[in-house]
Amino acid sequence: MLRSCYRPLERCLGLRFGAGGGGDGLWDMDLKPHASGDYSIAVVQANSNLEDQGQVFTSPSATYVGVYDGHGGPEASRFVNSHLFPYLHKFATEQGGLSPDVIKKAFSATEEDFLRLVKRSLPMMPQIASVGSCCLLGAISNDVLYVANLGDSRAVLGRRVSDSKRSPVVAERMSTDHNVGVEEVRKEVEALHPDDSHVVVYTRGVWRIKGIIQVSRSIGDVYLKKPEFNRDPIYQQFANPIPMKRPVMTAEPSIITRKLKPQDMFLIFASDGLWEQLTDDAAVEIVFKNPRAGIAKRLVRAALQEAAKKREMRYNDIKKIEKGVRRHFHDDITVIVVYLDDHKSSSKRKSKNIILGSTSAPVDIFSVSEDNPYKQDLHNTIS
Repeated sequence: MLRSCYRPLERCLGLRFGAGGGGDGLWDMDLKPHASGDYSIAVVQANSNLEDQGQVFTSPSATYVGVYDGHGGPEASRFVNSHLFPYLHKFATEQGGLSPDVIKKAFSATEEDFLRLVKRSLPMMPQIASVGSCCLLGAISNDVLYVANLGDSRAVLGRRVSDSKRSPVVAERMSTDHNVGVEEVRKEVEALHPDDSHVVVYTRGVWRIKGIIQVSRSIGDVYLKKPEFNRDPIYQQFANPIPMKRPVMTAEPSIITRKLKPQDMFLIFASDGLWEQLTDDAAVEIVFKNPRAGIAKRLVRAALQEAAKKREMRYNDIKKIEKGVRRHFHDDITVIVVYLDDHKSSSKRKSKNIILGSTSAPVDIFSVSEDNPYKQDLHNTIS
């Protein structure tokens, strides 16, 4: 049943693309219900090919949220977008519900499937070995929140407090940034490679693994996980081999489990394009102080305004910059805001209003009507 929701969006949802779905690279969707509240989603494209993907799955018993921030190309994030939720649903059904073990199995199966795709595609598309994606998953079932992630997309909880003099709501980070710019992460990677003094180097103003990539965990990036790919003559025609004795990245997610409480108001799931511009506190304050309708778009616009301010530009100027060139000003940004209403009184809502459904952001905002052949191929692989 879940697979049917991964067909073209119009068929599954009767989806109406917002006015921003094209010209200025900003797409958003009207507020929609989930089992214990509402959710809002928005995306802005900066790259020539949109490398972010985002999705929400709703049912009476569970809500899944996914934000996938690709790098090196869009292939890995699109692949995760079509494979992770079906695996999560499959393993949760087999094991009688969600758990950290179910989530780890879903991440592992998605990684293994992508590895097989890379092996098949290498002769025709050697660059796919260097494509990867950060992966942020949120799942709510039986009033328990699970957050799992690879990379530096982030989930932040807005929690009501009564004794704060500064604000009635505080931000609580619900995920771990796997970015070697964070000293703790850098030391973790270095400790795993005591015989490699160049496993993390400072280059082009930031810390990078092998001087290439900032994140230490992902789906894909096969050339940094499988040393044999660097010895493959086909791959060597595309890129210089990376000297390494063992994998320098992993697909093992960090997982946080939390029993939801009445004071938990909302969750913000976003790719690092948002967090490069806004602090956790600033994002939570925006959500708390503004109406629900269009809240994800409001966060994206706040980030764009900050990006424009850094370049001494106006917001309207940055909106006019063409994709590709625009990446020099800000990253692709995906934001999903999930409101957490009174869980205890939501049983009537669950049974009456929530149906099985799925929302996915467009594969490419500048061509929302395009029937992407790669996306269709991914649908076929899970049918």
